[in-house]
Amino acid sequence: MPIAVETALPMRALVAGARRKERSLLDLTRKLVAAESPSDAKPAVDACMTLAAAHFRQLGGRIKLHHQAQHGNILEAHFGPRSVQPRGAAKPILLLGHLDTVWPVGAIASMPCRLRDGRLWGPGTLDMKTGVAMAATALELLHEAEMLRREIVLLLVSDEEVGSPVSRPITEALAHECTAVFVLEPAQGLAYKTARKGTGDWRINVKGVAAHAGVDFEKGANALRELARAIETVSRWTDLKRGLTVSVDVAAAGSRSNVVPDEAWAEVDVRILRRADGPRIARKFAALRPTDPRCTLTATGGINRPPMERSRGGVRLFRKAQALAAELGFALDEALSGGGSDGNFTAALGIPTLDGMGAVGEGAHARHESVFVEHLAPRIALLAGMLIG
Repeated sequence: MPIAVETALPMRALVAGARRKERSLLDLTRKLVAAESPSDAKPAVDACMTLAAAHFRQLGGRIKLHHQAQHGNILEAHFGPRSVQPRGAAKPILLLGHLDTVWPVGAIASMPCRLRDGRLWGPGTLDMKTGVAMAATALELLHEAEMLRREIVLLLVSDEEVGSPVSRPITEALAHECTAVFVLEPAQGLAYKTARKGTGDWRINVKGVAAHAGVDFEKGANALRELARAIETVSRWTDLKRGLTVSVDVAAAGSRSNVVPDEAWAEVDVRILRRADGPRIARKFAALRPTDPRCTLTATGGINRPPMERSRGGVRLFRKAQALAAELGFALDEALSGGGSDGNFTAALGIPTLDGMGAVGEGAHARHESVFVEHLAPRIALLAGMLIG
């Protein structure tokens, strides 16, 4: 049964305020989407981050930019009371998101950001620029109602889509200072996410011996055949009951049809539900050996994001959100996602983390990426209600 939650500001008032701000929210989202920001284009990501920083500064945010040499800069913004508070005061809440996307500069030309059929369409709308705009609107509502009684820290990173290589230490350091983490990633259907699989990547490289496939067949050591054996081996490690999948998704070998290939490689995606499976699968890759002694095989890689395992702290946050959603008149479910986010990092530290608190839509990373406008106001009100407590 949902638990009762008392809020100083009725949830209905929050949703009414969110509806009044819907047009400005959509305008901000359009601006962020127009500032295309693929992870590998630092000038573009920086420009989008600068745009966001200016907006959050207008909302009273105390802005800090973490400048990066290779990746885009990272935005940290503080709202409400400063972190130096009386003993016993509530610790801050971390709002966590990213502004980089998977879409190259120019994608918006064939995927224009437009409002049609009750949706906002465009590259990065769902994953996750609308979520950033939702956070801005929730903070604005609470500021206007003088309800920001605790510090809120907003962190927007620039490298989430490529594994968060530079932002992870910043994310983890801030999470340690906070009592909870709310991740602005898209919802799972209509649900918040209380668990996510961990993610890993490996590359298998095989070197063999080239030879003429007709004249000197016996002298060749076929790297492609050896790779095929390895692919069959690693694919058998999938254990659906454990939530463990090993998927060989990209491979290449050979130069001509009459040459025994001397090189072959494959890239492998690994997803784990249990943290203990990370070291176990790493040992398996390390133990891979070729069948043909004339071939050499190497497997490099590892777990990039630990799993966000369902935890008491995360479930406690979800139950609170579920009760607030009931006040707003809709049912909120929890879900497990097969994909990872930066919430995986904070949950692995033991910080209660709730994910999927951004927009509702479909088509993340696909050409039909879009957000359902009808869900924006209730989800913003819910986010604001969570920030009050």
